[in-house]
Amino acid sequence: MENMTAVQGLMDFLKKSPSAFHAVENLRQTLLKAGFTELPESRRWTVRPGGAYFTTRNGSSILAFRVGTELSEPAFTLTASHSDSPCFKLKENAELRVRDKYVQLNTEGYGGMICSTWLDRPLGVAGRVLVRTKTEAGERYETRLLDFDRDLVLIPNVAIHMNRKVNDGFSFNKQIDMLPLFGSGKLEKGAFKALVAKELGVAEADILGSDLFLYNRMAPTVWGAENEFVSAGRLDDLECAWGTLQGFLQGKNEKTIQVWCCFDNEEVGSGTKQGADSTMLEDVLRRIAGGLGMDDEDYRCAVARSFMLSCDNAHAVHPNHPEKTDATNCTYMNEGIVVKAHAGQKYTSDAVSVALFRGVCQKAGVPVQFFANRSDEAGGSTLGNIAMAHVSMNTVDLGLPQLAMHSSYETAGVKDLLWLEQASAAFYSTRFAADGMGGFRAESMQRAE
Repeated sequence: MENMTAVQGLMDFLKKSPSAFHAVENLRQTLLKAGFTELPESRRWTVRPGGAYFTTRNGSSILAFRVGTELSEPAFTLTASHSDSPCFKLKENAELRVRDKYVQLNTEGYGGMICSTWLDRPLGVAGRVLVRTKTEAGERYETRLLDFDRDLVLIPNVAIHMNRKVNDGFSFNKQIDMLPLFGSGKLEKGAFKALVAKELGVAEADILGSDLFLYNRMAPTVWGAENEFVSAGRLDDLECAWGTLQGFLQGKNEKTIQVWCCFDNEEVGSGTKQGADSTMLEDVLRRIAGGLGMDDEDYRCAVARSFMLSCDNAHAVHPNHPEKTDATNCTYMNEGIVVKAHAGQKYTSDAVSVALFRGVCQKAGVPVQFFANRSDEAGGSTLGNIAMAHVSMNTVDLGLPQLAMHSSYETAGVKDLLWLEQASAAFYSTRFAADGMGGFRAESMQRAE
């Protein structure tokens, strides 16, 4: 029953989060309802022991933190996930006409998606739009979230009669094969922008910018012989974002500063002002330290005592292709959290961080699995090593096992989400103290009710 309650919460969140901007707004609302205070980056911060706060950047990244009341030797305990997923982004001048009979939308790929999974299915359009309004003080530019919440476009496949080799392997050209059909040639020029304006209730002339994306309209679902699987769009990595947030809200330790992070743009390298490769994490940690009266030396000591979980989903063994994964370091859905390691340091996990996290999970009764790529296959990278180039601390890379990563519709195990919530809560309830000789002490505090 607990598993289904956790998964239902995730599915409700995913339904309301068709873009990174929507996801962050929903996470923001969750924090506000939990009593957290919003601190805009552009204003001076007041941070006090016992306080709970959060800040956002670009409307697509969000960091929350809770300050303990017994900070004799301050340390940060952090989790990090990401808000974005591979998809297709609309270009500024979006409309394309074909022989005056069709109107397509001109898109480009965002991240490394599986193109075939976007074909022949109803797609929606969602994101943010910048709208000009007039006030007594002058012009103002407002961000409006947009989700048409209806089947708006579709990318049609070419009939097999015209592409006889489609089942023998086909390379998709994103500028030719992956453009969505929007309407017939009878549409007036500018019909898409007119539709956006109508949906938002504004004049077309007042729309001055947008970041709009396609998304799969298929609703999340639980399925399988024993309802053991959950499938949805954007499981990578909103499943980790949601699961760690639940643990963050449940766990507490008065001797630490607990930080929960969800960055944007991981799927395109994180090198943006709101990505893990930006100044955001360091900016927030330094402002927390400064608000608590720490000097630079205090801050550096706090970071050295800190520990982060870099949370991004992992590959489960594929039932049709078990040979694609390592023989002994492979993972399965519904068998626990995945710790990821890589000799070339694409993942941050090492003996220290693995031992500390494994100890937390053992105490919480959460099973752990281990993943490593086949030695003859290159794997992907994630948040941990990128963020740690700016703020260095012990970090372990982990995730939940899933199938079809970067498909428009992915699959994971029902049981694993609750284990992530429980492990995150236990992690946030623990203080890790270094003894200066390579050893650590883990002090747990009872979870807050």
